[in-house]
Amino acid sequence: MKIRLTTLLCLALIATGVAFDKGVWQIPRQWNPLAPLVVSDPVTPVTRLKLKWLAEDRQGCLVALDSAPTLAYTPLEDDTPVAGCPLENVVRVRHSEVRFNASFLASCPLALAWIMFERHELQPLAQRTFDQNVSGVQHYGSFACRNIYHRKNARRSDHATASALDVAAFELADGQRISVLNDWDDGGRKGQFLRDAEQGACRYFGTTLGPDYNAAHANHFHLGMRGFGICR
Repeated sequence: MKIRLTTLLCLALIATGVAFDKGVWQIPRQWNPLAPLVVSDPVTPVTRLKLKWLAEDRQGCLVALDSAPTLAYTPLEDDTPVAGCPLENVVRVRHSEVRFNASFLASCPLALAWIMFERHELQPLAQRTFDQNVSGVQHYGSFACRNIYHRKNARRSDHATASALDVAAFELADGQRISVLNDWDDGGRKGQFLRDAEQGACRYFGTTLGPDYNAAHANHFHLGMRGFGICR
């Protein structure tokens, strides 16, 4: 950890320069791996590392969530709702700037990755593409106590720890619906929006899978925390 932090600090100095204030050299917060993650800060290569580290820091993750005023969530006690699938450091997400078709369980880092994706990628993309915001998101759920693809001898899915969300469709402020299943290959603005949204998600989630990955993801994006920049 010490070597990694030192390397990041050096990169931050080279990439951004530092401010000299009252006799102290200051690294911009978004570049400082030791500074708290704040949702509104510009995204840098350090952002994803901070997201990863917060998986082991419950209080720090909740403080970061609280820096997003549009996110309505409830921290939950650790629990084992289904035998073999204990849940730790989880919250229930009710809504953000978008409304969801249903509230959902999420590991704190998953909720944080979502709100950062929404703020820095999804809404700016909707404004550029359609001149309006995304107002609603349809999802297929987050927590499911199962192995990947329901295979008996496979490893546990990210869904088994509420560390993944399956997103099926977006609704714009004017009521237009953009569906992964129906619009991925439409050749127009909706299809391009979905492709750009998937690429944007790769900056925040450890694993982002969509229709081009396999048939199992033809109708949704899998946004999970496991991995580091897997984007297919």
